[in-house]
Amino acid sequence: MKTAIVTGAYGAIGLAIAEGLAGKGFTVTLAGRDPARLDHARQILEKRMHTKDFSIAVVDLSRKDEIIAFSRRWKGPLNLLVNNAATGPKRRTATPEGIEVQFATNVLGYFWMARYFSQYMEGVADARIVNVASYWAGGLDLSDLEYTRRGYDNDAAYRQSKQADRMLTAAFAEGLRPLGITVNACHPGDVNSKLSNFFGFGGHETPQEGAATPLFLATSPKLTGVTGKYFEHMKEEPDPFIRDRKATEELFRICESY
Repeated sequence: MKTAIVTGAYGAIGLAIAEGLAGKGFTVTLAGRDPARLDHARQILEKRMHTKDFSIAVVDLSRKDEIIAFSRRWKGPLNLLVNNAATGPKRRTATPEGIEVQFATNVLGYFWMARYFSQYMEGVADARIVNVASYWAGGLDLSDLEYTRRGYDNDAAYRQSKQADRMLTAAFAEGLRPLGITVNACHPGDVNSKLSNFFGFGGHETPQEGAATPLFLATSPKLTGVTGKYFEHMKEEPDPFIRDRKATEELFRICESY
């Protein structure tokens, strides 16, 4: 049985990704910080899929220590990691460690999950990491990633974080290639979700439509061995952020310092 972790698994798209993976034979661990919502998501999925192949992991993905503890609890190999958790608070807030929440969750959470779980993917056939990013990306300022100098705007901070996710995809793809692990990023569909509502948007696609591209990256045989790429609507798209090697290396170095 193949194993997968989906972060942010009780959101609209995360739930649909988990459901799609179960339909393709994965045992799925739903990861997020709210135990009640995780348990509710698991019950929904078990009822829909008529299977008990779901487990939950309570972990605040904005906090390094919690991700490390989660990784230490993990048993056995890992075939797939889907970094999907994201947030977009309207006011600047910080984690208990003092890190701005969007950067901590949307960027460092992806970084730490890839770093601490890749050890379980080494040597696993066709092991993959999928970073759910966005086409709504740009404006990254490497000198002010936490909005300590600039005025905080949740939309601008989100766009910056999604640019960072696409850049980190390239960095991890290069670093993990020798271990046989592929890393790709995508824009999911436009779904009416808690996250989209943070920015005043609804969405015109179903959660299943929104999950289609992440699931394509996670499971398509066509993408075996493909790494360091960005996709929209199940098609590879050129990405200027991924191509900026100097900025990507600097971002990776900064993330390492946290």
